[in-house]
Amino acid sequence: MAADQETTTAALGYEQARDELIDVVRRLEAGGATLEESLALWERGEELAKVCRRWLEGARERLNAALAAEDEAADGPAAEDADGTEA
Repeated sequence: MAADQETTTAALGYEQARDELIDVVRRLEAGGATLEESLALWERGEELAKVCRRWLEGARERLNAALAAEDEAADGPAAEDADGTEA
């Protein structure tokens, strides 16, 4: 079952994982669960948090790459001013 859950978790998009994580936190904060249920919820929450973290790290890397490419293009040898003349 753990391998199935891991595969399922890995296939989640950011928003899906975030929404489920919010639900897990609400259920834990509400109380009333047994110790075993609470541990299972906590473990699920940890997995969902990892998924969210991976998505956010990937997004950060993509943004950094895009910004670096933009900087390289702006620093190119034929950089021009807005009026089309060379800088």
